[in-house]
Amino acid sequence: MDDMRHIDDHDHGLQADLERLLTTAADRRTSLRWLFAGLGAAGLPLAGCGGGSDSADGSASTSGTASTGTGSTTTGSTGSTGSTGTTGAGCAVIPEETAGPYPGDGSNRNATGVANALALSGIVRSDIRTSVATGSATAAGIPLTIKLQLVNVGASCATIPGSALYLWHCDRDGNYSMYASGLTNENYLRGVQEADADGVVTFTTIFPGCYAGRMPHVHFEVYRSLSAATSAANKIKTSQFTFPMDVLNTVYATSAYASSARNLSSISYATDNVFNDGVTLQMGTVAGSVTEGYTVTLTVGVSL
Repeated sequence: MDDMRHIDDHDHGLQADLERLLTTAADRRTSLRWLFAGLGAAGLPLAGCGGGSDSADGSASTSGTASTGTGSTTTGSTGSTGSTGTTGAGCAVIPEETAGPYPGDGSNRNATGVANALALSGIVRSDIRTSVATGSATAAGIPLTIKLQLVNVGASCATIPGSALYLWHCDRDGNYSMYASGLTNENYLRGVQEADADGVVTFTTIFPGCYAGRMPHVHFEVYRSLSAATSAANKIKTSQFTFPMDVLNTVYATSAYASSARNLSSISYATDNVFNDGVTLQMGTVAGSVTEGYTVTLTVGVSL
């Protein structure tokens, strides 16, 4: 069941303890290519404004190659290096999307009460595979490193050091910690990071699964600072990103993701109720393999 269909079960209205900042809408079809060089051992580009129009199945145009023999993949949009995080005539704010029914940011409840990972001791972390505080479980799956670069569209896409990002996604079986049966006391695959001097946040996690009715995706909320990332009322952007289809097919061909392969076969970017209007600004650039793990990079534009 997709995020929008789940919303009836979980009200995610926000408690207003600070005035929420508004962001401008963005054209999802904006044709730009962003690159941020020199991140991590792989030296991967951070690309968020991919070039070209969406393909027939709703996916963004990508560059790179996919090796079907080894499961090694490098795909996604790339572009020219810029000192402010992007180049070209302009840049775009990543689309605002639903936080879905399982945000765990204090805006709704689970079976035991208010679900608020932002209030947990230890939630500010890079490795989000193991629960903190009340939980102890570790999510199993193919390793995934997520690198997101935060840029200010209102300042020619200058990077935003000191900003913060809260990120969460489902496990390889399609379940969300803090909400799924048996997982209400667990909080794995959730974490907060402060952006470094280059505006980059990095998370070590596992590749998310695909549950019925939604394309695989990762949720996140952007905050002005780490101190602001303690209440959902302070968030300035809520969005999601996804992965290229060739990467999804490779990952889900492994036995541990068998249910994801079945669910993916009945959904597409074009029929997904979040990504059906295009994924140009929300398609991550992915490199890696099933055996070595993957890294996904994306530039996240917000307006400050």
